[in-house]
Amino acid sequence: MIELRGLTKIYRVAQKKAGLRASVASLFSREYVDVEAVVDLSFTIPPGECVGFLGPNGAGKTTTLKMLSGLLSPSHGSVQVLGFDPSARKREFLKQITLVMGQKQQLLWDLPPIETLELNRAVYELARAEFDAALAELDRMLGLKGLLEKPTRQLSLGERMKCELAAALIHRPRVLFLDEPTIGLDVNIKAQVRRFIAEYNLRTGATVLLTSHDMDDVNALCRRVIVIDKGRVRYDGDLKKLVEETSPDKLISVRTERAPTEGERAQLDRVLNLPVSFDGPESLSVKSPSDRLTKAVAALLETLPVVDLRVEDPPLEETMQKVFGQE
Repeated sequence: MIELRGLTKIYRVAQKKAGLRASVASLFSREYVDVEAVVDLSFTIPPGECVGFLGPNGAGKTTTLKMLSGLLSPSHGSVQVLGFDPSARKREFLKQITLVMGQKQQLLWDLPPIETLELNRAVYELARAEFDAALAELDRMLGLKGLLEKPTRQLSLGERMKCELAAALIHRPRVLFLDEPTIGLDVNIKAQVRRFIAEYNLRTGATVLLTSHDMDDVNALCRRVIVIDKGRVRYDGDLKKLVEETSPDKLISVRTERAPTEGERAQLDRVLNLPVSFDGPESLSVKSPSDRLTKAVAALLETLPVVDLRVEDPPLEETMQKVFGQE
């Protein structure tokens, strides 16, 4: 479905020193430097897979998505999406993909979203019956009732994002490129958007490539992740395996009936011999290697008046920080 071989994008950027003299000189003679945004990317995504595309700011994620969708042409290498060269921008290709960017919008600001949807119906040459069926399905999954007829400027950010997704998916694309689709949304709307993407992927078999700095998005939607940094692939594989390899310790979170006494704290230090973080008067957390997990849990239960105890993997943000920090 998606295949990259040695994909590279290099920008030629003009350099200018500060000051009026340098500004005038740059009108006649400019110095340029090559900036590598993406370097030798190679990976394949089969049909129907939902893949997380991760990396720090400036890693090359958005540049890659723009090349995959045909907005940019690569400097070197090759890319195939649905058997097409995206940079050729053939109608047959463009009618089967969509690119959703959380920081951009296609809705017409002073008109209701239904007008944008009708415009897209004409652009994608959808029959009325096909359009109505797709809109009814999107309404059921997103809850669009009462939103499509209101001017876009009167909608909240979460309501606009729902309508943006509807406008982007009204032609039922086979490939979804999602760039920060939940940025700026509150917790409830984020959860709704995640459920929608998961259901759309399951119902239609669409292939999804998702970039997000919200690791909850990735945890909820993606089993496989591709991690890039400075334009290069750092990891491509199972998300759970990445967490196990990078952050093998488990995180034990404990809530107690009351604040631990000084004697209980001292006993924990002796028995556990592990770093204990007191997150509040009645809550604490312990990082434990997997082979010492059973003993650590037993010691906590024996020493403290435990009300609640949870064992989890460390936050995915912590894993990503370790990945990006490795040379």
